[in-house]
Amino acid sequence: MDDKDILARIGGYVAEERELRARHQRGELTDAQEQARMAELEGALDQAWDLLRQRRARLDAGENPGEAHSRPVGEVEGYWQ
Repeated sequence: MDDKDILARIGGYVAEERELRARHQRGELTDAQEQARMAELEGALDQAWDLLRQRRARLDAGENPGEAHSRPVGEVEGYWQ
């Protein structure tokens, strides 16, 4: 997966967040449904941004960005941006 693919994935997650909020406002989802999926999306976004940062840092350091790997949600959540 390259940077373009990661950015596309991030864009998809952001679009899904917006749609999720809109569906909740229209009453199509319960609070619990919205909150559960939002938590999943937030974790996925954290992972995607972390992977993108890893790739860019490797590239800047003259290393192979393809060696970057996705880290567990628990490891990347809560990082200071």
